[in-house]
Amino acid sequence: MSNTLPTPAQPLKIGTRGSPLALAQARETRARLMAAFDLPEKAFEIVVVQTSGDRIQDRPLKEVGGKGLFTREIEDLMLEGGLDIAVHSMKDMPVEQPDGLLLDCYLPREDVRDAFVSKGVARLADLAPGQVVGTSSLRRRAQLLFRRPDLQVVEFRGNVQTRLRKLDEGVADCTFLAMAGLNRLDMAHVAKSAIAPEDMLPAVAQGAIGIERRAHDPRAEMMLSAIHDVPTGQRLRAERAFLTALDGSCETPIAGLALLEGDEIWLRGEILRPDGSECLAEEGRALIEDAAELGDELARRLLARAPAGFFDWRD
Repeated sequence: MSNTLPTPAQPLKIGTRGSPLALAQARETRARLMAAFDLPEKAFEIVVVQTSGDRIQDRPLKEVGGKGLFTREIEDLMLEGGLDIAVHSMKDMPVEQPDGLLLDCYLPREDVRDAFVSKGVARLADLAPGQVVGTSSLRRRAQLLFRRPDLQVVEFRGNVQTRLRKLDEGVADCTFLAMAGLNRLDMAHVAKSAIAPEDMLPAVAQGAIGIERRAHDPRAEMMLSAIHDVPTGQRLRAERAFLTALDGSCETPIAGLALLEGDEIWLRGEILRPDGSECLAEEGRALIEDAAELGDELARRLLARAPAGFFDWRD
């Protein structure tokens, strides 16, 4: 494929899931590309692809195939030539991409914190023993039960709007959402409070949008390089190396957050038992150029500390 810029007659096809948040992320990507290359909106076509993760709402992700459920159909269509690029929430992305696809463009990262959402309770700390928390995230479930084993946790699948509806219906007293998603939907007011990373370390890559492309597509490579946010890429290099070394998936309660401090990167990470009975945490610093090595090292330190049987639940 040539480096010729897209036109209304031959638009760049942007693949995305169909949720309101996914569409907002695709539109943000389109807007940044329009600004970078002075192109009209009609030079782009947003293509909605329904994924297995969107269709299967009645079972936990760990029972039906993991994170790849939100990307597989989109990636297959891109490999077939039906899409030029694909926009993803990075916390949903497996650590490895299919042969022929690359993930090397990230938009500026949003708020990484989890949002506490409830009809009647202002803060997580104000929940009474026995109250019901809804979440589909193994990480959030494990972190919550580690700190508050007196609470009940129920499965809570669906996009932002679906989960808010379930809250209205009384399925749970509260839930967690990502502040980044609420901000991108202009719904920050939904959060009763944002939870500090010190109280609930976020998912690896939470708040980051990644844009995937074919490996041998010079036009996509050129266009995406113009909107890539270098600091976000540096932070995610550490976090995703940490996840990779832990063999992370949606079946694994893992949290990780990297921050830039001058020419250094500071990484914090956690692994937990799904029932919240144990949490192991580590942190470390390195030069930014050694971000991936830091992520790998932090994971190895946690693995070395994990007692016998810590990962038996993954079998």
